[in-house]
Amino acid sequence: MPIARELTPKQKMFVAEYLVDLNATQAAIRAGYSPRTAKSIGQRLLTFVDVQAAIQEAMKNREKRTLVTADMVVAELAKMGFSNIGKYAKWSGDSVSLEPSEALGEDELACVAEVSQTATQNGNSVKFKLHDKKGALELLGRHLGMFTENLNVTGELAVKIIDDIEK
Repeated sequence: MPIARELTPKQKMFVAEYLVDLNATQAAIRAGYSPRTAKSIGQRLLTFVDVQAAIQEAMKNREKRTLVTADMVVAELAKMGFSNIGKYAKWSGDSVSLEPSEALGEDELACVAEVSQTATQNGNSVKFKLHDKKGALELLGRHLGMFTENLNVTGELAVKIIDDIEK
């Protein structure tokens, strides 16, 4: 098992900056590493056991301090991603009606992004909008590892070497 060592001041700064946006390249730049080599340095720092341990400890401390956990974030995204417009509005023909806010539960209310009413010459116009369902589902899918940026191709390739050099 590797021996734990004290992080350098730059590595400590990298850990603090990495927590800002989880972007290793930008964290390395903000920590004072060269922008030219920041990508490789950031990636390498993330492989150091001591740096990984410091990041995990800082994330745990942040969870305790803010009382916000990864599970809470995932649950909130799931509410938005699986929200159903049928719980909020009813429509048929040329008629649309909204459910009263008192009839909605806390989870449904958390999914509402906007409700507004505007008086027009033809009566009132109501705008109702839920939070971005597609965006929430994309974030959940990425969290679950469903979408990959890289295409991995595996298989077998037969190669035939032809020796046609005259002797």
